[in-house]
Amino acid sequence: MKVRLFVGNLSFSLGDADLREAFAEIGAVERAEIVRDRFDGRSRGFGFVEMKNEAEAAVAVRAMNGKELAGRPLRVEAATSQRRPFERNAARA
Repeated sequence: MKVRLFVGNLSFSLGDADLREAFAEIGAVERAEIVRDRFDGRSRGFGFVEMKNEAEAAVAVRAMNGKELAGRPLRVEAATSQRRPFERNAARA
């Protein structure tokens, strides 16, 4: 079962591929997306990573929470919102 993680305090210079690459060192990443402003497309400083299973997600939270990426300590936790940004963005395409 896929597990979504919230990733906060991201550097504004990071892209989706950078986020995916950082978490891929821990386990299988299904999706990684940085949330962007709808008007100007700039990063809002947070995103979501979808891990393949709960075990890998738990390891990712322990390993990545507080870890520095692009000069900023990450805040990583299980996503609690029912809103699914991946599905919303796919509907626009």
